Amino acid sequence: MSLSPEDVRRITRLARLEVSAGEVESVRGRMNAILAFVEQLQAVDTAGVAPMAHAMDVVQRLREDRVAEADHRAEFQAIAPETEAGLYLVPKVIE
Repeated sequence: MSLSPEDVRRITRLARLEVSAGEVESVRGRMNAILAFVEQLQAVDTAGVAPMAHAMDVVQRLREDRVAEADHRAEFQAIAPETEAGLYLVPKVIE
């Protein structure tokens, strides 16, 4: 696939990129190079290749999911001005 100068003007207009008339050929060449690379990638036989989540074979280090903080709820509610049913009561701010 090769883009024409009109394709480039249309794409840059849709992408709201300002490209001068003198830059169209340069941009066209770079876009065509990208498309050629995509075609090259699509030509690779990937049958039998398992999909990967990352290009590198990296193992995600995981840690055990456990509570690290102590529960201080009762202590905080004991010194709160007003509480009810485990909730903090605050003055109404918006009428």
